[in-house]
Amino acid sequence: MKKILSLIILLTFSFDSLSQRKQKKKNTNANLISYDIPNLKWRSIGPYRGGRSATVTGTTNSKSTYYFGATGGGVWKTTNSGVTWNNISDGYFGGSIGAVRVSESDPNIIYVGTGEKTVRGNVSPGYGGFWKSDDAGETWKKMNLNIDQVQVGRIAIHPKNPDIVYVAIMGDLFKNSKERGIYKSADGGESWKQVLYSNERSGAVDISIDKNNPRIIFASTWNIRRTPYSLESGGDGSGLWKSTDGGDTWINISDNEGLPSGLWGISGVSVSPVNSKKIFALIENKDGGLFRSDDGGESWKKLNDDRNLRQRAWYYTRVYADTQNENRVYVMNVAFWRSEDGGKSFNRYRTPHGDHHDLWIDPKNNSRLIVGDDGGAQVSNDAALSWSTYMNQPTAQYYRVATDNSFPYNILVAQQDNSTQRVPHRVNSGGIGERDWESSAGGESAHMAAKPDNPDIVYGGSYGGYLSRLDHSTGEQRSINVWPNNPMGHGVEDMKYRFQWNFPIFFSPHDNNKLYTTSNYFHVTKNEGQTWDVISPDLTRNEPEKQGPSGGPITKDNTAVEYYATIFAACESPYEEGLLWAASDDGMINVSTDGGKNWNDVTPPNAPKYLMWNSVEPDPFTKGGLYVAGTLYKNGDFKPYMYKTKNYGETWTKIINGIPNNFFTRVLRADPKRKGLIYSGTESGAYISFDDGLSWKSFQINLPLVPITDMTIKNNNLIVATQGRSIWVIDDLTPLHQLNESNNNKNFHLFKPIDSYRMGSPSWGGSSSTQGKNHHNGVEVFFNIDQKTVENESEISLEFLDENKNLIKKYSINDKESPLKLDGKVNSFVWNMRYDNAEGFDGLIMWAAGLTGPKAHPGSYFVKLNVGESSLIESFNILKDKRSLSSEADLKEQFEFLIGIRDKVTDIHNSIKQIRSTRDQLNNLKGKLDESHEEISNSINDIVSRITEIEENLYQTKNRSGQDPLNFPIRLNNKLAHLSSVASRGNYKPTDQMYGVRDDLVKLIDVELQKWKEIKSSELDKINTMILENNIQLISIN
Repeated sequence: MKKILSLIILLTFSFDSLSQRKQKKKNTNANLISYDIPNLKWRSIGPYRGGRSATVTGTTNSKSTYYFGATGGGVWKTTNSGVTWNNISDGYFGGSIGAVRVSESDPNIIYVGTGEKTVRGNVSPGYGGFWKSDDAGETWKKMNLNIDQVQVGRIAIHPKNPDIVYVAIMGDLFKNSKERGIYKSADGGESWKQVLYSNERSGAVDISIDKNNPRIIFASTWNIRRTPYSLESGGDGSGLWKSTDGGDTWINISDNEGLPSGLWGISGVSVSPVNSKKIFALIENKDGGLFRSDDGGESWKKLNDDRNLRQRAWYYTRVYADTQNENRVYVMNVAFWRSEDGGKSFNRYRTPHGDHHDLWIDPKNNSRLIVGDDGGAQVSNDAALSWSTYMNQPTAQYYRVATDNSFPYNILVAQQDNSTQRVPHRVNSGGIGERDWESSAGGESAHMAAKPDNPDIVYGGSYGGYLSRLDHSTGEQRSINVWPNNPMGHGVEDMKYRFQWNFPIFFSPHDNNKLYTTSNYFHVTKNEGQTWDVISPDLTRNEPEKQGPSGGPITKDNTAVEYYATIFAACESPYEEGLLWAASDDGMINVSTDGGKNWNDVTPPNAPKYLMWNSVEPDPFTKGGLYVAGTLYKNGDFKPYMYKTKNYGETWTKIINGIPNNFFTRVLRADPKRKGLIYSGTESGAYISFDDGLSWKSFQINLPLVPITDMTIKNNNLIVATQGRSIWVIDDLTPLHQLNESNNNKNFHLFKPIDSYRMGSPSWGGSSSTQGKNHHNGVEVFFNIDQKTVENESEISLEFLDENKNLIKKYSINDKESPLKLDGKVNSFVWNMRYDNAEGFDGLIMWAAGLTGPKAHPGSYFVKLNVGESSLIESFNILKDKRSLSSEADLKEQFEFLIGIRDKVTDIHNSIKQIRSTRDQLNNLKGKLDESHEEISNSINDIVSRITEIEENLYQTKNRSGQDPLNFPIRLNNKLAHLSSVASRGNYKPTDQMYGVRDDLVKLIDVELQKWKEIKSSELDKINTMILENNIQLISIN
């Protein structure tokens, strides 16, 4: 039942009585319909290139088992030292992971806290809460520590008692809260007590237990705050703490001898398991650096203030005492640092990726390491000399998603902490792997746009207002910044134009040469960036007090993430040329109906003043219509905000009914094929509405719990960019376009299939565990059948028919080998476009040949759903690969050539089976004969000899293993089947030589088949007559 329910989303639209009264005139039948969504599936296409991980851990009992938490992508496990990774949190929780820790005394016990410590501009809060597994991640139970919107810095487990666990909770990053500090459980997470609290702005970020005396614990607290326009690291409440009673009470030791005075920011702490008196602390302070105590924290000495160890302190600041060498200590920063002299000097070690956030060292073998960084997790078994790859983790974080007009189309994305990517949404064969995608224009924070009439020309942005043009056909790049004055290190108040970290770039839907971008102004170029024109005034609130430098008060961090009062979402309507929309990150929406000559402020009056507008989407069915989505979570408000207008912004309607109150929304997209069908991406998944946003229901299906940052629709495909699980696609939205009350309530219904392209070779791809799943290579058919009908009907089948409605292939629930499978009421089936295979026989061995039936040629086809005595039929088209130079006539000729070979191979193999059956019967009969039957015996010997010769001419009977054909030459069946294999490669008509070889082979084959036919019709009849005359059992031909 669970399986069935997972495939059914009941979209029941209901409203409270107040909403019904307010919207009575607007309600339609759609509000009353309960739709059974067709059996759509999200497809994970990768890319498998790891995204940020802030927490890693391992086990001591299994040398190849490790875990990491992705910042948006849930918890992952490897049992082969990082060769492959599997998600182990799906189905329970997901999203941003702050801490993962395995019990040292019982490696089956794992604790997880959600909400990442790496509090960059796209930081994701921990909606999932706190979880525990007692079986190494097979199943999970939510712990009774219910704190909303938290970030977790660290989890520490008592070294000998896994029921005693500590969680360092940073708390809400965006507003004051008392729910922060150190929390302790003594009963395995069933109950919790806040044992360390600093103040409403300062949470706990690190914790380290003395392994030799677990009553001694050190922890650090951090005053951290984010707003839409600032990052503040440091202030009252930041400091270093010590407990000597197992965490029940704490003493602030920040003023102990040798520690820096003045304002503290973030700090990390680590107790040496080898020498409990030795404690390391890495401290953000104007006189900060790496400090060490040799007397259990009573006094300290600064050993190192190298900025390489403490740059960008808020993002790193992690220190780790080695588990077996008291003089070895690690520091995580941009680079991976290790000291062998107790912290006085450090050496840099090469890792696969930069920006390091966490490290686990095996307590029993300090050569075993796992590091978490901006590229995911990597494993070392030789003390950091070599590492596993991160190109096997589908945990990328993307800001935006766009597509080009290639065939097949490419998906354009920019990966946080890495490069932009151009990813094909499908490939010819196999899975979508590293070989298939490539870097593109722009940088990690880019919006991207491909030239509509030349998809090889791609434009991409990056922080600092950087904008580049890349020609993929030549590899040539060009910088075309609107104003190329490098802003690094400066606050936005110093800038001529305020370009956000993630500023919009897009082409006009009406002019392939018109490219737009936005700062606090609207810019346009018609000559590929040679010149830029400003076509608007400042379209933001432009409040100077929110345009200062960021990152203080100790360490500035000006990267454009906090650049504020910018146009954050913009578009030109595809349906009305010159209709421009500009939505700012400080709450304004402006519209121009004349291409930017004049602008009007149309900000929704009922929206929060400082809402960060994240997406704008023109209404495909209403002139002047627009949908908008915004967030306010950086102001401490996690509610969803979406609005629509039908009159150029004169009036607005809020449209959030059905979305949970703490799932803030980043994007809304309108389906261009069905009025009122819209999709939304929230911090915790996808939602769908059939009634223009009046009500929403979950559209997760098999999509994991992950923040959705953007969506786009291309060729009836829905593509989503996620923050932690790479890219997911629904390949066919057309069943949603066809849903209505009538077909939803029928006992059974067949949806009209989308036209499908004839591409590639395999029916399915993506067998590798480190590749994205390929698009199916077939025709997908959706159909509904209610359970009562299934129970009452003995025959349910799908038939695929040619243009004349001749049967090509049938799939029935009663098929023994590959029955048609039904998954509850809503079902889907993919026909691989192939006709039946050629017949084979037991033990068949051929070289470079097979029995696979040919693919249907481009043209018109039908699918018929049979339910008992009733049936429904729909048409569809198979389309030619647009890249193919062959004509449809060429492909039909190829098909006819292949189907003829298939039929001839079937004739051969059926004849061989008949020959073998006949020979067995003849030999069996001969064994029953005596000397009085000499004439019959001689006839049998003659026939057996002749049919054996026929068989050996048709098939190499000496073949017993796969490479035997290297020793025993192949025969006619293999040669003809091989010809089919080579003729089916690619979309081409057969060569003249193929026809020549076929004709030669068929002549030889027909000679042998004719011999067999004559033996059947005359010689065997004679034998049977002789048998009857002698009262011997007849021979039958099977």
